[in-house]
Amino acid sequence: MPHTNALLSNIRRIIKLYDNMLKPVCERYSLAPIEATIISFLFNNPGRDTAAEIVEFRMLSKSNVSQAVESLIQKSLIQRRQDAEDRRRIHLTLTPESKPITSEIESVREVFRKQIFRGFTEEEQKQFARFNERIAENTKIAVEGEAMA
Repeated sequence: MPHTNALLSNIRRIIKLYDNMLKPVCERYSLAPIEATIISFLFNNPGRDTAAEIVEFRMLSKSNVSQAVESLIQKSLIQRRQDAEDRRRIHLTLTPESKPITSEIESVREVFRKQIFRGFTEEEQKQFARFNERIAENTKIAVEGEAMA
């Protein structure tokens, strides 16, 4: 039975490893970490392309996402597009200028994945994915329960 402290420490260590691996990409392209996160989110989540979805799925603050989106627009890495049916809804799309960044982020993600799953069999990785989905669902239910209380 995993201990809570060990689980929380591992989560923090995993996040720190990924952030450290992403740092050179951020430095090379003069990006804040949240800007790289937004670029990565838009690249990896087709159809989820609004600031509200980034806030919801990445659990980031609305104001931080708003500032980062503005910065990315100024850097010509993303653009806004108004929804054809709901003018209040704004879609964000990556520009062609973001392609080298998304390529590097994807390379970092692959190296990261290989490092954290080193020594795991394919079946163990699939089992981890199943456990992770259950943990995510349990967490989502608990957080939604707290919001209603």
